[in-house]
Amino acid sequence: MIIVVVSVLFTNNLSRELQAEEQKNMDIWAEATQQLIDADVDADIDFISSVIEKNTTIPVYICDEEGNILASRNVDKKQLEANDNKLLTRHHGPIELKINDEVSQYIYWDDSRLLTSLRYVPYAQFALIFIFIAIAVIVMLTAQRSEQNRLWVGLSKETAHQLGTPISSLNAWQQLLAETYPADEYVPQMKRDIERLQMIADRFQKIGSEPALQPENLIPVIQNAVNYMRARTSSRILIDDKCLNGVNRTVQLNAPLMQWVIENLLKNAVDAISGKGSITFQLHENEHDVMLDITDTGKGIDAKAQRRIFEPGFTSKDRGWGLGLPLAKRIVEQYHGGKLILKHSQVGVGTTFRIVLKKPENG
Repeated sequence: MIIVVVSVLFTNNLSRELQAEEQKNMDIWAEATQQLIDADVDADIDFISSVIEKNTTIPVYICDEEGNILASRNVDKKQLEANDNKLLTRHHGPIELKINDEVSQYIYWDDSRLLTSLRYVPYAQFALIFIFIAIAVIVMLTAQRSEQNRLWVGLSKETAHQLGTPISSLNAWQQLLAETYPADEYVPQMKRDIERLQMIADRFQKIGSEPALQPENLIPVIQNAVNYMRARTSSRILIDDKCLNGVNRTVQLNAPLMQWVIENLLKNAVDAISGKGSITFQLHENEHDVMLDITDTGKGIDAKAQRRIFEPGFTSKDRGWGLGLPLAKRIVEQYHGGKLILKHSQVGVGTTFRIVLKKPENG
């Protein structure tokens, strides 16, 4: 950046020097022209003519008192004709030429092409440095995102691997207990919990690789997540999913992962509600997408936290790792090609998250 500033200052200084040089040249050119006008018929005008002819870069106009162009040099003739030989812009001048005691003409001139081009050099330099900075930022963000992806994949695969052995062991013990105590009421509950652990391990395994998507009805996935959370939520919190009854919304889906997303959002909604409240589902659709809104009547999210809720590690709770929403966003956006956004939140009123999923291309 310091180099660019120095270069800009140098360019500006060079422009001023070149402009001063052109001013001197035009004074000489005007003096030569005046001498040519005043010269006698038999005078030697070769030197004067050579001075006039040496100007091959500076656009020059000789005009009358009304601004009509009488003669020009180094000027686009088509532009003159389009302007009806009127001097519309007077950049420099005038220098008066005395034709006789009663008639005067005036010299005006524009910057040479070199000086005009030089004026744009600082802008070009700033544009180049901006492009370089933009490329550097893009490369840095891409590298950071790639590193995050590797971290997510590695963490997910390692978690699934670490869960696999104890789950297999617990499953064997549960089968032994079921055979030994077939009438025990807690053994079936143990089996359900082991199945839940197995499902969690499968989810981690799926986000550690590219999950397969297929056209599937979204509604049963939502209802499974609601049923799971309803059984573990206070009766003072109403989960209103009436809008889902009898509805079919087919989207491109990996059901286990999407159920995980909805469970995460429901869990956050439950945590945000202090005492009595409600969680409401709403469905919308257009030609290409299905939109699911999940609204709670919780404490809401302040404006400062809203900008960071999808950052890994950020949490507004007293307890938590700050990974639920980033993981949910990753599943929806990177694996399903959809969107997970904070649609609205107001402190003391509640929060709405929106999930956008794509319909199958064949509708």
